[in-house]
Amino acid sequence: MRIGLLTDGGYPYATGESRLWCDRLVRGLPQHEFDVFALSRSADQEQRGWVRLPDRVGRVRTAPMWTHPVDARHAGRPRGLAGRIATGLGRAYGRRDRLRFTTHVKALVGAVCEGAEADGAAAGRFADGLYGLAELARDRGGLHRALLGETTVRIVEGACRAPGTGRTVHSATVPDYLGFVAELDRVLRPLSLDWYDGDGLGAVDLCHAASGGAAALPGLLAKRFFGVPLLVTEHGVPLRAHYLAAPEAPLSAPVRALLANLHGLLASEVYRQAALITPGNTHVRRWQERFGADRSKLRTVYPGMDAERFGAVGEGADEGGPGTLVWIGRIEPAKDLIALLHAFTEVRRAEPDARLRIFGAPVRAGEGDTYLAHCRALAAQLFPDEAADAHAVGDNPVTFEEIGGPEVPDLAEAYAAGGVVVLSSVVEGFPISLVEAMFCGRATVSTDVGAVVEVVGGTGLVVPPRNPRALADACVALLRDPERRARLGAAARARALELFTVEQNLAAFRGIYLDLVGHAPARWTTAEDPHDPAGPPRPFATPPEAHVLGALPPGPVAPAPGGIPDRVPSWAIGVEGVCAGAHGAGGGDA
Repeated sequence: MRIGLLTDGGYPYATGESRLWCDRLVRGLPQHEFDVFALSRSADQEQRGWVRLPDRVGRVRTAPMWTHPVDARHAGRPRGLAGRIATGLGRAYGRRDRLRFTTHVKALVGAVCEGAEADGAAAGRFADGLYGLAELARDRGGLHRALLGETTVRIVEGACRAPGTGRTVHSATVPDYLGFVAELDRVLRPLSLDWYDGDGLGAVDLCHAASGGAAALPGLLAKRFFGVPLLVTEHGVPLRAHYLAAPEAPLSAPVRALLANLHGLLASEVYRQAALITPGNTHVRRWQERFGADRSKLRTVYPGMDAERFGAVGEGADEGGPGTLVWIGRIEPAKDLIALLHAFTEVRRAEPDARLRIFGAPVRAGEGDTYLAHCRALAAQLFPDEAADAHAVGDNPVTFEEIGGPEVPDLAEAYAAGGVVVLSSVVEGFPISLVEAMFCGRATVSTDVGAVVEVVGGTGLVVPPRNPRALADACVALLRDPERRARLGAAARARALELFTVEQNLAAFRGIYLDLVGHAPARWTTAEDPHDPAGPPRPFATPPEAHVLGALPPGPVAPAPGGIPDRVPSWAIGVEGVCAGAHGAGGGDA
């Protein structure tokens, strides 16, 4: 079958989230053909290019969400962007179209101002406005000129001042209206793409969105216009990311409140329309249920990870440095290395020979560099260089290292460097570094955030976040008990191999694809209405077992006097004697 893979800021680009997972999915299911529909998020991402695509990727259509639509025609790779904004600015609307536009924007913005937690009627008005704008964009070549016009600003102003809006939204001023309209235009840009035709998303058998939010928006329209079933996979929580992310330009409280409502309503509509939702863990699943996902549509599928690269360490007899703690990850405030360093002071009091090796790099320039410098300064303050005498070079028990050097050439060697792997985060989604440590057969100490408890099970120690004393006590307990470390490490590796491998992930989606397409309503090839049987059904519109070899007889088969059909299907020609013999043998008073 043909799968439409929908991505936002990831595959097929060489940078971005879900890039590796999408590549493994496409390469691991060779029986299917994939068309990729990708939204890019920055000029840098465009310039870094694409990963090498396998042969089973049929078409790639991309659209930049980071630039003004006028410039989109000139942005992207030298090969050109196949999926551009439909006409850049869109055509000027006539009187009837202006009325359609105003009606739909009022419905959508009114629901947004009421909030994502308003009654079901608000969600219905949001959906009506969204699909009405999508149909207008398809008919008239885009929304950009109208969305950034004075009409939209006045509609936002009226909706914010309407009775029943929250105090924060009600306090919005003219700069807030303008700021929200600009963000609304950015969120709704996928409505103006030229992907919604018989050669685009109308040609696929199933849309698979690699995340919610903007990536799933084209899938909503494919279902609306062509009846294509939608599958949504979320390894993180895009809605939560919108709440926590620091925008490039500071936004006022009213604009942030409006955007939170907008993304909440969009998420609820995506969950309502999806045929199936596959959260990457229970933590994500709880967020989805909070925003209206039907439990009957939810199926947890853990993201697959490559266990082979950690096999030598996991199966080896080396238990690493018996007195060494290892931390691996992106150095950023959410990882709470400050608490880890304070906890290590307690560890050193109990185990004077203990060492802490921190492997990582700043997540991005600026904030990450500042946080790393702060951590280095704190480590130097808490642990002055220790020397055996006045003439020896001091040695600090805490080191900050990067993977790829002569001592630690790869990631597996970093995990092998210690006997205990520590995770000290205060915010976490699916803890990838924890799973990698489990593949390596290492005992772990983690904070109870995100999906940590679900991943670890009973194979590691879990303590409350922001509690250095509890973190230190757990580390000391494992450092002093090598037999317990070995037992936990072996159990952790067995659990990871059972639940978190690429193979289990691919097996799950192999079955999901067949199940969804097999149960989807029949779609027809020549009619405008996808459910109007004016032409032959599309392939995979019915389950494979519904097809029989050869042509069926044009009418009902009437039995002959002897009980044998007068007409035999073409696939049974040549075996009439067998059938007759079987019929005769089966006679009697059975």
